[in-house]
Order: sequence, then C-alpha cells, then structure tokens
Amino acid sequence: MNDLLLLATLLGGPKHGYALKKQAGFLSGQPDMHNNLVYPLLRRFVENGWVSKRTAAGQRGQTREVYTLTAEGKKEVLRQAARFTEREASSESEFAIRVGLFGLLDGAQCLAVLQVRDQWLEQWEEKFKGMQEHMNVGEWAAKWCAFCAPRWARSGIGLRVSGAS
Repeated sequence: MNDLLLLATLLGGPKHGYALKKQAGFLSGQPDMHNNLVYPLLRRFVENGWVSKRTAAGQRGQTREVYTLTAEGKKEVLRQAARFTEREASSESEFAIRVGLFGLLDGAQCLAVLQVRDQWLEQWEEKFKGMQEHMNVGEWAAKWCAFCAPRWARSGIGLRVSGAS
C-alpha cells in the first residue's frame, strides 16, 4: 500500500521528500509518513527507474531532493492500482486508494476491484454471522453487534456491487 500511495502522490507532479511524506500521510489519515518509510521507498523507486531525483534550491537556501514520476513509474502505478487481491480487499485503506485511482483504470479493472472487495465483504459477513450464531456473546456484545451493523453498512463494509457474482 505504501508503494502505491507514495507513487500515486507523484502523479500530481514533482515534489520534494517533505511534501511527499506530508501529502501521503494526509491521504492515509495520518499526520505524515515516517522518514524511515518514505526515503527508503524513494531510494528503491529511483533504483527501479520509476522516479527520477534532482537537487533543487529550497526556500531558505538549503538544497532539497525533488522527485518526479517517470513513464515507467506511471506504468507501475497502473500495474499496482489494477492488482487487487483478497489480501488488499481486506484493507479499507487499500480499497480506498484503488477507488481514488479509478480515473486511471478502465471500466473492467474498476469492476474487478469492486467484485474482489464485494467477495471479501461477503466472506467477512458470513464469518461474522457465524460467530454471532455459534457463540454465546452475552447481552452486551449482542447489543454492540446490533449497534455496529448499521454503521458498518453505511461505511461501506456492507457495500454490494450490483451485478457482481
């Protein structure tokens, strides 16, 4: 997820490392991405030819590394955005990133992402129902489950794709 998020952040144009970590963090619901995550990823992206790096002057006289997505990097963003397995489907963040990148994917790829997520949600709901039916969770837990079920449905956990099998 971090690879895709950081690469996709560069779709908007060149950015220096600090701006990348702030924007990627914001998109993931955090204050920022940690340096120990961002800079090793950027180093690997440069080595793989997905990102180019140049030195530029900062606003206060310092130098900054500015990162730009290459043509190969754009292909990698598309490849990663289209890859959506059951493992990614289990993550709300992974799903949200893919939905955010639907503008880059064709209709069939978007539908495939929705179908994989829908299948995972169906499995999750069945597992949850089984737990409710076969466990004596007690009155408090039963009330909690009843309270949470509508919230989960509103948040997309209960999302169903029409026509998905």
